[in-house]
Amino acid sequence: MRIFVRKWSALVVLLCLVLAAGCASLSSPKSEPFIFLSSTIGPIDSGIVAALEDQFEKETGIRVRHVGAGTGAALKLATNGQIDLVMAHAKSLEEKFIADGYGTERIPLMYNDFVIVGPASDPAAVKGEKSATAALKKIMEANAKFISRGDKSGTHVAEMELWKKSGVEPKGAWYVVYEKGAEGNIPTLKYTDQQAAYTVIDRATFLSLKDQIKVVILVEGDEALLNYISLIPVNPAKFPKVNHKDTLTFVKWLTSPEKGQLIIRDFGKDKYGAPLFFPNSVEWQKLQNK
Repeated sequence: MRIFVRKWSALVVLLCLVLAAGCASLSSPKSEPFIFLSSTIGPIDSGIVAALEDQFEKETGIRVRHVGAGTGAALKLATNGQIDLVMAHAKSLEEKFIADGYGTERIPLMYNDFVIVGPASDPAAVKGEKSATAALKKIMEANAKFISRGDKSGTHVAEMELWKKSGVEPKGAWYVVYEKGAEGNIPTLKYTDQQAAYTVIDRATFLSLKDQIKVVILVEGDEALLNYISLIPVNPAKFPKVNHKDTLTFVKWLTSPEKGQLIIRDFGKDKYGAPLFFPNSVEWQKLQNK
């Protein structure tokens, strides 16, 4: 028995999956097959996941439903065999997921970037800093309040990798783990704004909230801030009941330069004056390099 969702919290969906597994033997009417996507929250909040799903269904008749969670939780949900495809942005967690036999391969889809935001007064004096790690050191040295998602999401993993590269272990009263960080980047950024603090956040989230908040982008452009988003089909050898056939059709459509990659290229331009994501499939890269 599979569960039709558009977007539920990871906790609610996990509970439903457990209940579904418990009653799988009960007879029920056959439903049309669909693809169940477990996705990191940022692309869902931006609206790009729904845009891709809707156009794919319009062209193919195949429905996609998704659940949003931080990358760690999104991958965890896929270890029970109820998920067909994962969209994630934490390379180390993705590679472990595949190495453990849950996923087949890591497929490049798109990217955007992280930025370091903070109050316009910039008490740590990081504005214009070219190095993200140098900026984090300054924030620590100034004991300036920094907000972390702290939830093993892709954003949190990226933040922790930056701290590691900086040689700084973030701890102390200045470093605040947001208790509702697992709810996503939008609540985290709003809380950062309320606290007049610093944080590492993806640009798409910032652009979606920029008219509602006072914090500003202070550090950007460092290659270390690039945010790569991948697709991982769940392994049918481990979970024979996954909808692998339709999943591969969806992956092919998403990575096609004439289909999903075009939507990714243009998404956000009309509303924000700039794209929120950039195409990054192997097929797209080959086309650009011709």
